[in-house]
Amino acid sequence: MDRKKLRSLIQKINFSPQQRTELFLELTLHEQALIARNLAKHILKSILRALSDEKLIEFVEYIESDEAVDYIQLLSPKSQKKIVDLLRDDLKQTITHLLSFDPQTAAGLMNLDYIQVSPDANVEDVAKKFKLHERRTGKSPSIIVSDNDRLVGHLPGHELGFMNKSEKIKKYIKHIPYVRYNASHDEVIDVFHTNPHSKIVVLGENKNILGIIYTDDVLHILEEDESASLYDFAGISDEEAVTDSFRKKVNFRYKWLIINLGTAFLASSVVQLFNDTIAKNVLLAVYMPIVAGMGGNSATQTLAVLVRGISQNQIDLKSSLSTLRNELMSGFINGVINGAIVASVVMIVNRNLLVAMILGIAMVTNLVVASFFGTVIPLIMKQIGKDPASSATIFITTATDVLGFFVFLGLAAILL
Repeated sequence: MDRKKLRSLIQKINFSPQQRTELFLELTLHEQALIARNLAKHILKSILRALSDEKLIEFVEYIESDEAVDYIQLLSPKSQKKIVDLLRDDLKQTITHLLSFDPQTAAGLMNLDYIQVSPDANVEDVAKKFKLHERRTGKSPSIIVSDNDRLVGHLPGHELGFMNKSEKIKKYIKHIPYVRYNASHDEVIDVFHTNPHSKIVVLGENKNILGIIYTDDVLHILEEDESASLYDFAGISDEEAVTDSFRKKVNFRYKWLIINLGTAFLASSVVQLFNDTIAKNVLLAVYMPIVAGMGGNSATQTLAVLVRGISQNQIDLKSSLSTLRNELMSGFINGVINGAIVASVVMIVNRNLLVAMILGIAMVTNLVVASFFGTVIPLIMKQIGKDPASSATIFITTATDVLGFFVFLGLAAILL
């Protein structure tokens, strides 16, 4: 299916809540599998839960076993048991095995499309085992070489055709990376980063081979993480979709907006302390949004870099001193550059040296403050077990607004 048709079908399903299941059933199994990978989780859940047992089993038996596990977990516990019991025996065993693991670990990503062979096996025996798996599952397996269930390496499947049938596979074994079954998704991604490979092996508690993870499984996780980070950054639920009704959208967003409203009142209370100063110098009110806006933008830049560094285990609270120093220096220099620009504009347009100087100093101070809080707060949030992407933003914005207004208006009260 070409991308244009795929996109059109996804949009049709997304924007037709009453006909979603009917539209899904009109597709071939291959098209259903493609569409399912690209639907929002709550939309796919509504479709799967509306399917008859017969159609659901037909779909589950067609797709990859690891995907089948993900989709079965979207069903109610009662339906999960019912559907698994109705699957063909070999798939039932596979699905039951995979469902026993935590979905947030490496074991939750693995599938069982592999065969295990001994390093002393000959090419003919391996080829027979390979074809048997293909006939049984309809999928080409990876060839994992093990000795007493201990990982030795892997044999690239395409090389089988170039070997003599009686030849031992021992000299053709290649290295393959591995990960523990209870490793986090981030650890799995790190293994792929440090060992460029199309797959990694998942090992159990006793270093026995449990399964295999392919790059497309990790790409799927990365896409989900990117979406989740974007939603967290905006302060909305990762369950919200563009097709949701206005009631759902209000329900997902109102709490975060009320919290932001509370912090806005805090910033406005600082401004209220300097009512007399603003009344005497109306020009200050014109440039106040610049101070707040630049501080917020600078803090967001710092926060984005820190959140990415934290997610990739590049930094933590203990090793943050060098990063903090660099961010503060960056904030200071950017503050000087932008402060000089805004002061020049004030001099040219308003011809007011004192306001220009005050605004320039406030700009430098606020960008340094933004760099400090943009670095420290996400690290503290991570240290206490909170998500820095979603929980740090509100504190950083409050700090830059409150301190930015206080410095700007405080200097004005003293000097004007």
